[in-house]
Amino acid sequence: MTPDLRLSTAALALTLVLPMVAFAQGASVAFGGLRADTSLPVEATADQLSVNQSDGSAIFSGNVLIIQGEMRLSAAEVRIEYAKDNTSKIERLHASGGVILASGADAAESTDAVYTIASGEVVLTGNVLLTQGGSTISGQKLTVDLTTGTGRMDGRVRTVLQPSGN
Repeated sequence: MTPDLRLSTAALALTLVLPMVAFAQGASVAFGGLRADTSLPVEATADQLSVNQSDGSAIFSGNVLIIQGEMRLSAAEVRIEYAKDNTSKIERLHASGGVILASGADAAESTDAVYTIASGEVVLTGNVLLTQGGSTISGQKLTVDLTTGTGRMDGRVRTVLQPSGN
């Protein structure tokens, strides 16, 4: 077998095998666009707001849009959990119902999401679909580190990889 034929065969094998590997296992993904400065203020808009003083939470419902820097998170409902010792400090956002997380050219859709502000971690669950440019990857759970722009998709991961130039 000539070196050119060996190289072509190896390239073809990778093209055929990589989609199956991504389909069967969890996949690490780079999120250049899904980065955020977690120290920036969090702006929330919605049709309604309910506040519960006893447990230190607030629930935004109806066309909810959360903005932090370039990052946008939209959902039907977002429950804001404040720090126990400081009710002006947001600890977590719990989003549900048609969740969309977008920043730059990257966007992810899911059923639910939990954003832990201090760590910059967003965990999207339920029929997750990530779109990056012309590529998509789907699974059941996507964990994104907004400070590093990295993430991991788990749960029957599926993607279609296009050979370069096609």
